[in-house]
Amino acid sequence: MSSQILTSPPPLTTNPTLKLHSQRTPIPLHVYKHPAAILLELSTSIKEVYQILPFIIKSNLYTEHLFQTKLLSLFCNHGCIPEAARVFEPIQDKPDVLYYTLLKGYAKNSSLDEALSFFIRMKVDNIKPVVYNFTYLLKVCGDKGELRRGKEIHGQLIKNGFSSNVFAMTGVVNLYAKCRQIEEAYKMFDRMPERDLVSWNTIISGFAQNGLAKLALGLVVRMQEEGQRPDSITLVSILPSVADMGFVKIGKAVHGYVIRAGFEGLVNLNTALVDMYSKCRFVGIGRLIFDGMKQRTAVSWNSMIDGYVQSGDAEEAMVTFQKMLDEGVEPTDVTIMGAAHACADLGDLDRGTFVHKLFNKLKLGSNVSIMNSLISMYSKCKKVEIAAGIFETLRGKTLVSWNAMILGFAQNGRVNDALNYFYEMYSQNIRPDTFTMVSVIPALAESSVTRQAKWIHGFCIRSCLDGDVFVMTALVDMYAKCGAIHTARKLFDMMNERHVTTWNAMIDGYGTHGLGKAALELFNEMQKGAIKPNDVSFLCVLSACSHSGMVEEGLSCFTSMKRDYGIVPAMDHYGAMVDLLGRAGRLDEAWNFIQRMPIEPGINVYGAMLGACKIHKNVELGEKAANNLFALNPDEGGYHVLLANIYATASMWGKVAKVRTVMKKKGLQKTPGCSVVELRNEVHCFYSGTTNHPQSQKIYAFLEELGDKIKTAGYVPDTSSTHDVEDDVKEQLNSTHSERLAIAFGLLNTSHGTPIHIRKNLRVCGDCHNATKYISLVTGREIIVRDMQRFHHFKNGTCSCGDYW
Repeated sequence: MSSQILTSPPPLTTNPTLKLHSQRTPIPLHVYKHPAAILLELSTSIKEVYQILPFIIKSNLYTEHLFQTKLLSLFCNHGCIPEAARVFEPIQDKPDVLYYTLLKGYAKNSSLDEALSFFIRMKVDNIKPVVYNFTYLLKVCGDKGELRRGKEIHGQLIKNGFSSNVFAMTGVVNLYAKCRQIEEAYKMFDRMPERDLVSWNTIISGFAQNGLAKLALGLVVRMQEEGQRPDSITLVSILPSVADMGFVKIGKAVHGYVIRAGFEGLVNLNTALVDMYSKCRFVGIGRLIFDGMKQRTAVSWNSMIDGYVQSGDAEEAMVTFQKMLDEGVEPTDVTIMGAAHACADLGDLDRGTFVHKLFNKLKLGSNVSIMNSLISMYSKCKKVEIAAGIFETLRGKTLVSWNAMILGFAQNGRVNDALNYFYEMYSQNIRPDTFTMVSVIPALAESSVTRQAKWIHGFCIRSCLDGDVFVMTALVDMYAKCGAIHTARKLFDMMNERHVTTWNAMIDGYGTHGLGKAALELFNEMQKGAIKPNDVSFLCVLSACSHSGMVEEGLSCFTSMKRDYGIVPAMDHYGAMVDLLGRAGRLDEAWNFIQRMPIEPGINVYGAMLGACKIHKNVELGEKAANNLFALNPDEGGYHVLLANIYATASMWGKVAKVRTVMKKKGLQKTPGCSVVELRNEVHCFYSGTTNHPQSQKIYAFLEELGDKIKTAGYVPDTSSTHDVEDDVKEQLNSTHSERLAIAFGLLNTSHGTPIHIRKNLRVCGDCHNATKYISLVTGREIIVRDMQRFHHFKNGTCSCGDYW
């Protein structure tokens, strides 16, 4: 074997002549009982050792074997290896035990290279190794993932006759398990002529840490069959496996064993139980165990905080975090990450900033994992600029860092930034993973650019990520949001494995395209399969029924939700039901539905009612909905605009003026309409009435010409929502809405037969919807408009929504 252990040159040797070393040196009584010897024995820090050292030298005891041995051991224990070496080197006739002590020091406190070099020196100096020399080195190799060197140590272990030693072979098992060679680890374990409890714990822990939870649990059964009784270490090793698989029944059995064996007072075991119950969604039981603990470590607090975060109770996580601080327990890096995660889920910037300041105060260093958590936290708190600042100054960025930043931009609507960071990451030869793709693909979906969608799809194929269920689900959703609903269905049908989110994405895609019947058929197919619908599935199908006017089908689904699946409707489900009834003109029924709700209606419920009143021009119910809605203090002016439009349609101009006055006093503004069209790798944005585009003059001239053509074809402008201006000015205001500017630009700059894809940030108004139908008729072009709620496919004078939107 061409091993470094056998071929590397040795470091310093004091004498090239091989000698026999005396193994025991008599200690004179006056040396043994000297105060300096007693002080060294009682010392607890390296500072105390340095204070005692001058006294030893002054007393002419430095060359005494007792003091040399003790100083060497203390320096090694305190990690001061250079000082230990300075004690070791001058010693004449060094006993073997000094070599063993210094090797242990190198193994625990120095680099693997230095430890191996000293091991080679032992061979050169004719020091016969003992079993624990090998176990120290094997542990270092395992901890550092140094499989090749670990194998070399294994070879030396066999050569020195320790292949049947249970202590040595347990170290070998640990090496292979830590280096992800679990099959090799099991082979070593299975060949052991005898096994002790430590051996069993090592292999069980190895299987658990390598993600083989079931096999780890199987070994616990086998060890008992072979007469070994699990101890607390065994239980601490298997409880994470139980948690990962969600096997709460097994977890409870382990808990029972803990009590029967008298282990319930052990902090690490109770902490593992808290973690297990929390991850199995029994966070209440975890809290009972936590509250019953007489002693808690920072790890115990971390497990409880993380349990609340993972169970979706971020507020309770922060309460627990504050209690930890109040009790004087110093947070660790894991604590900070858990608290940052909770603040992110709550969108609580103030407490998130406090957590960041605490991290700086604790001086935990530039821990990349914590910085990644802070990036995510600030992004979710809508402070992506701060997140980007942390990212830019972060040293040693990992793939997780890039993923967090890309997702942060995507979550905040900064689509271009998300894509630019993705391209930058790729240019730095950082290979994207599944999480990267499920972060960047939704950003592309929001941009609705089919060309980019096809590019990212191809990238997934080239990166061999197209077999991942979550990447494929994101692609299905992306194509649906880019208007390519048939492509989305092709991908859906090609998938060998589907998650509940896959079904939801496809059902929602059909719904936003106005294909309610197809959505319902797919939902029915889902119900017959192994994957059952969740709360989001029902929300998607209710929305699909709403967009297609399928009221009875929607009512049936809402009833089935609780009756057949035990899913309690949330606020979004109630909002979808009001929207379903309201769009269909069943306003009284929608209002009565709101009055009978078992929970207090939220903004989205009254907002859906107000929108329905706008569609069906019902002032009375519109005012009722608006009064309840405004009492909830919505933070944007869109709902006030809806009420003003209801009044305008009814020619109640005085009330329109009052609404506008209220908006002005509250500082609320209407969100400006913006439409986007992509042309030759450039995205062009248009706002209503703007003239700053380079082709503005050409666009407005074309719109005027187009207006005459569609009027000839039968278009009649709807100017009922405009007041205090002449009729021709009303028409002109409508004709310069953002989507019409974008459509005109698209028609002017693309060849005949090319579909025009427009994306708008608001709902398409009735007049623009009508005008676009006629534009598609007179130009013979297909126009696809994605507004804030759904898709409209205009072709030959008709729209896919059937004028129901």
